[in-house]
Amino acid sequence: MTASFRRRREHDTHDRGDPVTPATTRTQTGTADDTASVVALLERGRTLAAPLLRSAVARLASPMDTVAAYHFGWIDAQGRPADGDGGKAVRPALALLSAEAAGAAPETGVPGAVAVELVHNFSLLHDDLMDGDEQRRHRDTVWKVHGPAQAVLVGDALFALAGEVLLELDTAEAARATRRLTLATRRLIDGQAQDISYEHREKVTVAECLEMEGNKTGALLACASSVGAVLGGADDATADALEAYGHHLGLAFQAVDDLLGIWGDPAVTGKRTWSDLRQRKKSLPVVAALAGGGPAAGRLGELLAADATKDPAEFEDFSEAEFAARAELIEEAGGREWTAEEARRQHAAALAALDGVTGMPPGVRDQFAALADFVVVREG
Repeated sequence: MTASFRRRREHDTHDRGDPVTPATTRTQTGTADDTASVVALLERGRTLAAPLLRSAVARLASPMDTVAAYHFGWIDAQGRPADGDGGKAVRPALALLSAEAAGAAPETGVPGAVAVELVHNFSLLHDDLMDGDEQRRHRDTVWKVHGPAQAVLVGDALFALAGEVLLELDTAEAARATRRLTLATRRLIDGQAQDISYEHREKVTVAECLEMEGNKTGALLACASSVGAVLGGADDATADALEAYGHHLGLAFQAVDDLLGIWGDPAVTGKRTWSDLRQRKKSLPVVAALAGGGPAAGRLGELLAADATKDPAEFEDFSEAEFAARAELIEEAGGREWTAEEARRQHAAALAALDGVTGMPPGVRDQFAALADFVVVREG
């Protein structure tokens, strides 16, 4: 394992209060204009995708249509109209941007944006249930409000709708896009299965963790980054390069998410303190810390091995201090720093992948870069 796992705290150059700070992550100077550009890009994706997304959800039989509307934040638990947080809309933004990368109008990517968003939310509904998460986007999760059965059924229905939305275009490009989405979905499910299995294993390697996160998060972001281009008639080389961008972006995104899963502010993330530690997740900071060696890694390994033998209900009796002690050992063993560095490495790899797209308008490339900065430099 590299020396960066064991680097002493006094040599740290980034603020421990931020999972990944702009100063050490960005390849460009962040400005208010950059932020405004990303916000506009996300809003464009959300606005253009919304009508087709709502239309697709309306096809569902009752009460699945209502349950899905609650999940997307369109209504509250009592069925009243709501303006809930529907997420950052990064995937729709990428789908529209990828259409422009291929020289097509952004609207060309709307069916792809909606299909990817449906698959993403299918995974969220199932993940919340499997992980026992009671909060998402600062609201009770679907299984908590409507029950586990509805969470499973609505998730399945959203997955089916994704294929419908693409295939009803009835074009060769739509068939190509559907094949890529189906492969990405299968990889996403592989990643979730790996994630669950790792919770019950005493040892997981860094390579295994990165493979799992490349499947669980990277696969769908890769698809989002290329689906609009495919619908716009791009060749496979262009689509593959855009997928590579999305894959590395997904790994960067997940690395930051893993940091937030331990050290994130619940008021920002909408999840409980020490969320990933409560679920015994073998996330990157944990795996990197254990791989680093040294007294802190050894002590952490002993605690986690003992934790693995406990019933999940026992974790409810843990004090905040016990979780804080585990987080401190992860940091002392170098897991927090290594994960932040990995986010930066994957961010750089994502930008480098864009070199494989020939003829991309410079302004479109700049927007891909700004979105990458946004994904990595965040607090929730």
